Amino acid sequence: MNISLTNKDASRGMITMEIVKEDYAEQVEKSLRNFRQKANVPGFRKGMVPMGMVKKMYGKHVLVEEVNKLVSDNLYKYIREEKLNILGEPLPNEEIQKPLNFDTDETFEFVFDIALAPEIEIELNKKTKIPFYQVTIDDDMVEKQVESYRQNFGTYEQVKDVEERDMIKGLVVELENDLPKEGGIRTEESVVMPMYIKDEAEKAKFMEAGLNSVVIFNPFKAYEGAEAEIAAFLKIEKDQVAATNTDFSFEIQEITRHQMGELNQELFDKVFGEGVVTTEEEFKSRIRAVLAEQFAPQADYKFLTDARAVLAKKAGDLPFADDLLKRWLLLANEKNTPEKIEAEYPQIIDDLKFHLVKETIIRKNDIKVEEEDVNLFARRVAKSQFAQYGMLSVPDDILDNYAKDMLKNKETLQNVIDRAVEDKLTAWLKDHVKLDTKEVTIDEFNKLFEA
Repeated sequence: MNISLTNKDASRGMITMEIVKEDYAEQVEKSLRNFRQKANVPGFRKGMVPMGMVKKMYGKHVLVEEVNKLVSDNLYKYIREEKLNILGEPLPNEEIQKPLNFDTDETFEFVFDIALAPEIEIELNKKTKIPFYQVTIDDDMVEKQVESYRQNFGTYEQVKDVEERDMIKGLVVELENDLPKEGGIRTEESVVMPMYIKDEAEKAKFMEAGLNSVVIFNPFKAYEGAEAEIAAFLKIEKDQVAATNTDFSFEIQEITRHQMGELNQELFDKVFGEGVVTTEEEFKSRIRAVLAEQFAPQADYKFLTDARAVLAKKAGDLPFADDLLKRWLLLANEKNTPEKIEAEYPQIIDDLKFHLVKETIIRKNDIKVEEEDVNLFARRVAKSQFAQYGMLSVPDDILDNYAKDMLKNKETLQNVIDRAVEDKLTAWLKDHVKLDTKEVTIDEFNKLFEA
């Protein structure tokens, strides 16, 4: 077997593979003997079919199969051994490749086109300036978070009078001529929250009510245009709503009010764990640190986005075998069309260029992600997810188990690995370039992503 590479230019090459009879004859013979042992041919006992007949029946099929296997195995072996950094997959040559005749030929030549990744040279130092945005955690943000925790860890109590944010539960009865309608709608434990009633006149009826009182109101007016809400409230189908434009009585049987948690040790313990903080000052200081930690990944993401433009400029114009890449994209996804690829190709190349730049930096600077890095990153993701629900004092063993379960999914595992790699790359870049640090408010920071 002979395999050779011809470089047409820096962006493409051609692999030629010549397979001779000695490469496949022994394996073909072995496969045919196996066919002979298993073949069921009328008039012959199993395993006793003449070899000549087996070759006539299965010879070409076996030959094609074995030659194709040789091609596949040795093509990718050659690419690995020669350390060829190819883009996409090898493609059958459409110009030089000669027709193959498995009936008469004993020597077969295969020709493949390959798109080669360009060589990239990037020099980074402290003269390379990249913006880094830090969100200022001001007092207003801290106070809003305090209010959020007080809301989340508040209590519910039963009251006797109605306020706008209360939840009212009671018996709802459809009326006709101010009396309960015979065979009309009647629902137990229906719920109303005045703050969600759209019509001010209908809302006012509840604001003047108290426990055990009866309110006469029209749900159709109260929730005008909101068929789903009316249907849920009256426990009927949506197509029945139009026929309910009438008055209902609501007998208030229960009024529940949410009371915000007090800013005391009990709240401190619920948020950060027992005894972790003991004063209001410590509580707010800890909140400030938590908010800063929560914004750190977003700041790093923005930094890497800005670094992308700087790195792309330093990499300069890179050569790509556009025709081969477009051919491969068309074959790789049956949903692709030449028109779709043509329209999306500039963005594809832009993304590919950044991917190659990142790979180059990672390879040349020996940036590695170990198993421990992946586990720690998964743990950070788990901690962040719990924090979104106000759970800041989750025990370590729960975080570890949550992270382990997360990594059992192959897709999630690969995503975490990719993000861990980018995390290490970001840290490396921040150490090796000059950070143009900019303090911004949360509103200013969010606007950076609108451009």
